[in-house]
Amino acid sequence: MLNHDVSVIWLVIKTWRPHPLDLTIVEALKKNGAMTDTELFDLLRETHEELGFGDLNKTLMKMEVAGLVYVSSLTKGKRRVELVKRKE
Repeated sequence: MLNHDVSVIWLVIKTWRPHPLDLTIVEALKKNGAMTDTELFDLLRETHEELGFGDLNKTLMKMEVAGLVYVSSLTKGKRRVELVKRKE
């Protein structure tokens, strides 16, 4: 019984992120400016170790639809990610 409880607790700790991925992306782009998707992925892996490239793509797509970021194609397999400048 104890082993099961420990694995459930580990699962909760492993999946819960104290800092949301989309907020981390916005902060990284504010600090570093526009980046390639691979540069952004490598930077995010420092704080979100379990992050996969598919997770990043899914989050970037949601953020692009919401108007937070703009993703453009640079070369085959490489994209540029930048924050959308808000009109004030």
